[in-house]
Amino acid sequence: MRRVRTRYAPSPTGHLHIGNARTALFSYLFAKKHGGDYILRIEDTDTERNIAGGEYSQMEGLHWLGIDWDESIDKGGSYGPYRCLERMDIYKKYIDQLLAEGKAYKSYSTPEEIEKEREEQLARGETPKYSGWDRDLTPEQQAKLEAEGRIPSIRFRVPEGKSIIFEDAVRGTVKFDSDGIGDFVIMRPDGRPTYNFACVIDDALMEISHVIRGEEHISNTPRQLLIYEAFGFEVPQFAHLPLILNPEGKKMSKRDESIIQFINQYKELGFLPEALVNFMALLGWAPEVEEEIFSLAELCQNFSLERISKAPAVFDTGKLKWMNNHYIKKASLERIVELALPYFEQANRITLPLSEIQKQWFTRLVALYQEKLDQVSSIVPLTEIFFRSEIEYNEEAKQVLTGEHIPIVLSAFLTQLEAEEEFTPNQIKAMFKRVQKETGYKGKQLFMPIRVVVTGEVHGPDLNETLSLIGMETVKQRIKRLVDSHDLLVRK
Repeated sequence: MRRVRTRYAPSPTGHLHIGNARTALFSYLFAKKHGGDYILRIEDTDTERNIAGGEYSQMEGLHWLGIDWDESIDKGGSYGPYRCLERMDIYKKYIDQLLAEGKAYKSYSTPEEIEKEREEQLARGETPKYSGWDRDLTPEQQAKLEAEGRIPSIRFRVPEGKSIIFEDAVRGTVKFDSDGIGDFVIMRPDGRPTYNFACVIDDALMEISHVIRGEEHISNTPRQLLIYEAFGFEVPQFAHLPLILNPEGKKMSKRDESIIQFINQYKELGFLPEALVNFMALLGWAPEVEEEIFSLAELCQNFSLERISKAPAVFDTGKLKWMNNHYIKKASLERIVELALPYFEQANRITLPLSEIQKQWFTRLVALYQEKLDQVSSIVPLTEIFFRSEIEYNEEAKQVLTGEHIPIVLSAFLTQLEAEEEFTPNQIKAMFKRVQKETGYKGKQLFMPIRVVVTGEVHGPDLNETLSLIGMETVKQRIKRLVDSHDLLVRK
């Protein structure tokens, strides 16, 4: 049986996109499920669009997700080089073979001529394809064209009247008619191979057994199959993944602002990689069990191509946040604190590194909100009450403070404060019990006024821990201020 070898072959033209990350993940899961090899190959022949740091960005994104590879530019391997631009001599060898066998030819059309031909075909209601006018030029005709300054590209000679059929692991039998394809370029005038040609040569020579990729590549498959056939290469098993639709159920584009699309953005917002991996795995793949929470190791055990849907997958942002919250709650407090501190620094609330006392305070603060976080960056707006210098009361808060019992509760609590030296959550709990016994007020009548006076909020996390973190002196000042002015609130 052929050894399972899959690959992810990104172009270094940008950051790791959510759709490409899913492709990388599915290829990885399938390889590991079958004890195979996972290859990372850099398809860098689109030099006009390559960006500085593009390779690193792609690789760093995969590493962050926990997706590692067995062979690549950083690890080497028996099938390298793993950058397309470092394989140019290999491509030329196979181009020369096709030319010698008459399976490819030099093509002299200019971009302007190709576009004009396309427009004329469309005007006639025809499907655009290359006419092949230069398929069978004599050496003399070629020389004349080159004397005009034309530099040829190399086109593959597509056989006429041929049915191209392949079995897709997701979509079943897929058929194409070669007459609808037209001769296609396999090498540009500057000597760079096109995607369809380089992809086949690399996959064949690297012995890739399964090509798992997005649905948008289905139209490339018949061209690639013709190249496989021309060389007598063994054809891999293709599996074309369903589209990912945006939350509105529409096809996602890179300009779509309804969804965050790049892995580095999720990292910057404080999504955990294990949550994103778990979520992406369910974009088009369904496990045999009803469970939705899977570690990467569990996904490797359970994944199969047979469970991939043909139907598009909808990117449910709400579900992703729910899943991220699940993993944040499961994570250690120490990990979430380390992730949270940079957000506080960005908001100018701290300067790193912290003293040990500061670190203890922020650890308690994060612990207070850990279970509420659906992305770690949310810690900043959620904890705003702990960094306010002044408290403003909205109408709901003012309404709470108009009760006739308010001065009694505030004064009693202030008296308890004046008698204490420490201000731990347990001490505050005991203080509330004494105020309840003294005043007869309990529940919301007791706790709500204190919360509103100190924080300006009607709702919030554990009140004892909240007050302790705000600090005794600040709590005293805010309550005393309201005690002194409470008659004004009552009159309002």
